[in-house]
Amino acid sequence: MGNENLDFYPDDPQPGPSWGNPRWPLTSPDSESDLTQALDPTAMKLAIKEASRKASKPLDAKAIEQAAEESVRAMLLIRLYRVRGHLAADLDPLGLSHRDEPEDLTLEWHGFGGQEDKEVYVGGAFGFDWVKVGELHSALKATYCGHVGLEYMHISDTEERRFLQDKFESPEDTIQFTPEGKKAILAAVIRGEEYEKFLGKKYVGTKRFGLDGGESMIPALEAVIKYGGADGVREIVYGMAHRGRLNVLANVMAKPYKVIFHEFSGGSANPEDVGGSGDVKYHLGTSTDREFDGISVHMSLVPNPSHLETVDPVVLGKVRAQQAIREDLASHEQVLPVLIHGDAAFAGQGIVWECLGFSGVNGYNTGGCLHFVINNQIGFTTSPKFARSSPYPSDVAKGVQAPILHVNGDDPEAVTFACKLAVEYRQKFKRDIVIDMWCYRRFGHNEGDEPSFTQPLMYSAIRKHPRVSELYADKLIAQGVIEAGTAPQLRDEFDKLLQEEFDAAPSYKANEADWFGGRWAGLNKPADPETARRNIHTAIERKLFDSLGRTLTTVPEDIQIHKTLGRVIKAKEAMFESGEGFDWATAEALAFGSLVTEGFGVRLSGQDSGRGTFSQRHAVWIDQNTEEKYIPLCQLPHGKFEVYDSPLSEYGVLGFEYGFAMADPKTLVLWEAQFGDFANGAQIMIDQYIAAGEAKWLRANGLVLLLPHGYEGQGPEHSSARLERFLQLCANDNIQVCNITTPANYFHVLRRQMLRPFRKPLIIMTPKSLLRHPLAKSEASEFLGEQHFMRIKSDMTEIPDKKVRRLVLCSGKVAYDLMQKRDEEKLNDVSIVRIEQLYPFPGEPLAARLKRMTNLEEIVWCQEEPRNNGAWFFVDRLIEMSAEAAGKQGMRPTYAGRDASASPATGLAIRHQEQQELLVKVALGLAGDEGVKPGKKGSRRPSQRKTKS
Repeated sequence: MGNENLDFYPDDPQPGPSWGNPRWPLTSPDSESDLTQALDPTAMKLAIKEASRKASKPLDAKAIEQAAEESVRAMLLIRLYRVRGHLAADLDPLGLSHRDEPEDLTLEWHGFGGQEDKEVYVGGAFGFDWVKVGELHSALKATYCGHVGLEYMHISDTEERRFLQDKFESPEDTIQFTPEGKKAILAAVIRGEEYEKFLGKKYVGTKRFGLDGGESMIPALEAVIKYGGADGVREIVYGMAHRGRLNVLANVMAKPYKVIFHEFSGGSANPEDVGGSGDVKYHLGTSTDREFDGISVHMSLVPNPSHLETVDPVVLGKVRAQQAIREDLASHEQVLPVLIHGDAAFAGQGIVWECLGFSGVNGYNTGGCLHFVINNQIGFTTSPKFARSSPYPSDVAKGVQAPILHVNGDDPEAVTFACKLAVEYRQKFKRDIVIDMWCYRRFGHNEGDEPSFTQPLMYSAIRKHPRVSELYADKLIAQGVIEAGTAPQLRDEFDKLLQEEFDAAPSYKANEADWFGGRWAGLNKPADPETARRNIHTAIERKLFDSLGRTLTTVPEDIQIHKTLGRVIKAKEAMFESGEGFDWATAEALAFGSLVTEGFGVRLSGQDSGRGTFSQRHAVWIDQNTEEKYIPLCQLPHGKFEVYDSPLSEYGVLGFEYGFAMADPKTLVLWEAQFGDFANGAQIMIDQYIAAGEAKWLRANGLVLLLPHGYEGQGPEHSSARLERFLQLCANDNIQVCNITTPANYFHVLRRQMLRPFRKPLIIMTPKSLLRHPLAKSEASEFLGEQHFMRIKSDMTEIPDKKVRRLVLCSGKVAYDLMQKRDEEKLNDVSIVRIEQLYPFPGEPLAARLKRMTNLEEIVWCQEEPRNNGAWFFVDRLIEMSAEAAGKQGMRPTYAGRDASASPATGLAIRHQEQQELLVKVALGLAGDEGVKPGKKGSRRPSQRKTKS
């Protein structure tokens, strides 16, 4: 990687421009009203009189008036350059972006046309008291209209604005480097270019999404490591686009070249026995340590799919977890998120805004993210004018008042300077900042693409345009920094290294996979097949049970709680006193509290999770007089409990929590949808990360999704969490899907999630009406002793197995409707069995149950969801296989439920009730001769009664 201890910047700055830091406080008005006050004519007259006295230039009243008016115009000129100078900056390497100088940045517009030698008073701006207009104008253009354009005057915080203004306008912070620093930058650019050329030569026609045209990013990202480390950063978590990913892996992350060549040749970076499907090279991540100036910084690049920008919230969640682990949440100093974007994606993908919105929100703030936009000025084949409505792709970041540095990608010094300034700003103010690097895409969207089909003029210019290293080498030769043969020599030396690595690639042997290292030490992949029981003891001791009961029912004297909450707490007291009637919310609190007491963390987030969507949880008590919060579970020792009402986001928040769980397997991380249907808005995260992340990237995750689900007549959007979608994703023991019906079983599955020596995502269809259903209660004994999670639950009415003629299998709330109706009708040969865990499917215990039912004639699967939804198509064959294992060959389940429907549920309460009553009757065999027929050995497929939607 070359000498990593070279200074990019001089210890003693070289002489810069003649202007210094602005000293006059009136030069940076905070608003238009401040500007008016700052340029009050009386104040200006007094200032000019004082300046005239010191300069021995007595002025009459008319001259004072004229000087004041000229000074006002000069100050407006300075302000407009600070606000709009970026519009005249030299940013486009190709020169195709026609940006006429704004009229209000000209001397003519300010009344100084042809008066370049006129002296005006500017009170210390740019180090000038009195200054010639032409000299002031030149200073402004050199500062704000060069290869870096700064947008910062939209920021409301005065200190932040002054910091950026001072850094940008002072000679100490202009773009200047030592000769050694310039050589280091040139070497980094050459590594980036030659690496892409080598890949293109060795792997002709292979997609690599090369960085060609944006190689200035390589030394710039190294500057982030160097200067971040010097300013307290000890870990950087990257998320990035396809473009340039392989280059960053090799030349920034220091992933060995031979490993990447090995992967290009069809090899894997992980041992064959690890398993998993793998992924294409430009989706993979890595982790490493690099050292600059004796400071080591750990870096990780998070793997991601092709779905643009999906990795953004994952990175932020991981950073938040790492900050918690390092006890860095107070200062946000040690762990830095860096997100590398494409221009079209940054402007076009809504998830970008969701992530920007996290930047100042409690529970999601990471102390500022450095956003680096690789602005190729095109998205696949789409020109910017068709891709967005704003001048820059970065304009969305103004919504959180992030400063934006636009920079010309053909100037690697400017890009490196921008990154240095960005790191300094982030470390000081803990706010997001954006670098918008204008560059180009030399070979189209991918190396097999022909971009001239759609952008002939752009690619005609690109074909004639010199590479970054050629332009920069010529500049350094002209400055006398290097000799003419230096760049070719650097290229030859690096090409030789690449060839050596290429030759070594075939013999490369991968080490152990690293997915169970670090904080994951002690965890592993489960050894059992996906159908195995894998249950463990999850009950708690009576002493802890009683202690948690006191914590959950003790109201501090200085807290005035809501009177209804007072009744809820009284009801909890009665539960603990009697040992009966434990509801869903209390069982959940017992699970959380017991895990915290045992040293685990618990993090619950979602829309209205503190109170609970259905006013059931009350994890946070609000003082009715002061609105101060009291969280009972935060009073427990050892572990940490967090509950957050999230921003109104599913996609971003779920990705954030996935990233948090990725980094910290010792915290139970739960995301709760307000209604289960709302998980639709996060489907990309579910498909690409939760269901497939372990198989693609060998990254385990224990995230829990709580999705309220159940048909209570609340309409299409408040009924179904789309259970069928999760079941369709199930394979290779990738996730767990549960539809639980008792508070105690919920308690045990949450504890099981943390106490087993492995992590798998857990999706729970949580109830709505069952939160307060009189039958959905548990007793104290179910939390104690030898109890554990039950994958199937027996009937609440004791019916001897040998007496059962009809078995109704179901999952979720409908079980209580079935049992109530069955008992009303006194059907003493019908048993209701609940499948609490749908995947991995509990085939063995179900087979054992079926085997004991020696007089069984028929099996029915009953569900509330329409036939094309719910679990029916998933469990159909699995139930039949369990029957075969029990010696009941040919006995297939029949279906009882709503007919197939395009809508998840009806929106009419009366129709809902009719449907619900009918499907229950059909399941129990009460619907007449046309009801569900039994399945006998050797018979044809049974008829299937459906409830019409």
